[in-house]
Amino acid sequence: MISTPHRQTAVVLINKAVTAGARRAKACAELHISDRTLRRWTNGGQVQPDQRPLAGRQEPPNKLSADERAAVLKACNSKEFSDLPPSQIVPKC
Repeated sequence: MISTPHRQTAVVLINKAVTAGARRAKACAELHISDRTLRRWTNGGQVQPDQRPLAGRQEPPNKLSADERAAVLKACNSKEFSDLPPSQIVPKC
């Protein structure tokens, strides 16, 4: 992910290059970003912050319930398995 200040700097540099006569795609290529990325960053006329950390994510359907998690922790912390790595606990259960 590219931070918002770095995005702003990149947009300023690209705009200067375009004003000086360079093509936007070539200026973007110099910074190793695509023209589409630049358009996405400047959607609405301002540099937008990265929205990926704010995206909603569903819980996986196979997520352990609280009771299952407690049972696994209890088994792992039991005297029989407390000194074994997980790779050796699973085959013994």
